[in-house]
Amino acid sequence: MNSPPTATKFPARLLAVGLCGFCTFINLYSPQAILPLLSHEFGAGAAEISTIMTASSLAVALTAPFTGTVADVLGRKRVIVTAMFCLSAPTVMVALAPTLNALIFWRFVQGLVMPPVFAVTIAYIGDEWSPSEAARAAGIYTSGASLGGFAGRFFAGILSDAFGWRQAFFALAAATFVGAIVVLFLLPREKKFVRSEGLLASGRQMLRHFRNSQLIATFAVGFGVLFSFIATFTYLSFRLAAPPYNLSAGYLGAIFVVYLVGSALSPLAGWAVGRFGRRRFMIRVIALWITGIALTLAGPLWIIIGGLVLCAGCGLLCQAVSTGYVTITAQAGRSSAVGLYVTSFYLGGSFGAALGGIAWTLGQWPACVGMVIVMLAIMGAIVWFGWTPGLPRSTVPSPIEPA
Repeated sequence: MNSPPTATKFPARLLAVGLCGFCTFINLYSPQAILPLLSHEFGAGAAEISTIMTASSLAVALTAPFTGTVADVLGRKRVIVTAMFCLSAPTVMVALAPTLNALIFWRFVQGLVMPPVFAVTIAYIGDEWSPSEAARAAGIYTSGASLGGFAGRFFAGILSDAFGWRQAFFALAAATFVGAIVVLFLLPREKKFVRSEGLLASGRQMLRHFRNSQLIATFAVGFGVLFSFIATFTYLSFRLAAPPYNLSAGYLGAIFVVYLVGSALSPLAGWAVGRFGRRRFMIRVIALWITGIALTLAGPLWIIIGGLVLCAGCGLLCQAVSTGYVTITAQAGRSSAVGLYVTSFYLGGSFGAALGGIAWTLGQWPACVGMVIVMLAIMGAIVWFGWTPGLPRSTVPSPIEPA
């Protein structure tokens, strides 16, 4: 019989799972703050340079459904640590990329090795901790992921201003490598791991989820959440880098502090769902999100930032509620259901970057805002007509850092 974790061991494990989230998401979204700089560096337009965001999101979408299944066969810690070490390599290659095509390729490779870190970490928490400890550990993981998403953008911008964008990516690679070493030593090997019956059985369970209309509707909402996030925070950078704002990469990175406001609000999702009901709360949040994105059409910078605060807060609340709805509506195979949600979520991000580029080319920022409003309206309709009222009013910590 295993002895309970000691007071010294539990904080170390908490640090390890927090680093898993942090080291993944400092890499995923880091280019957003420096896209205008990269556009100038490679002589590419906004739509073309934003392909580096599309590539990584698409790669995450491709590998996410199968990551948990592979870890069920090979073991949790082995997959997590190996993927973290592997993640530092394409980050170095991003820094060394001589052409835009090379940069896009290595961003795609980065995306391929991210789900084995963040998705398997959530599975590890669920397996190895008691329910009370797991809630705390999931909170630490989510905080680490949120902080990583902000820090990647912020430090990429600051370091690019000070030393150049290539040096910024070298720094991110070094941080990831050091994080992998720390996790290797601090994260205990799993003790409650039960080897899966195999990939085929998991695949059959995954296909059954497509018979559940509630799940399909929730996958569509997840698609819309990251679609709107990526389209907003990617192309607004180009607007703010141009006259009359002329913000540098460092200032663009600092603007992402609004994301931390959203992270602070997301724990309130469970209370709000219990108070107002899932559908009504989501509709109200989406309406506020539309208001926020509309405010970014204003001229004064402080109004634009206020609109971004609303966008970040509403987006993270939508993410928390929809992820919780997946776990409630999946009658069996919750891990594979969450995997499919992750795929839909990041597929939405890749489409948001790609279609946002077309909108920017056709009508710059006002066209991007119009596109996002249409997507948010579609999300609202899906929630209202596709989600069944009366299910248990609960949410769970999200295994996904939204944007």
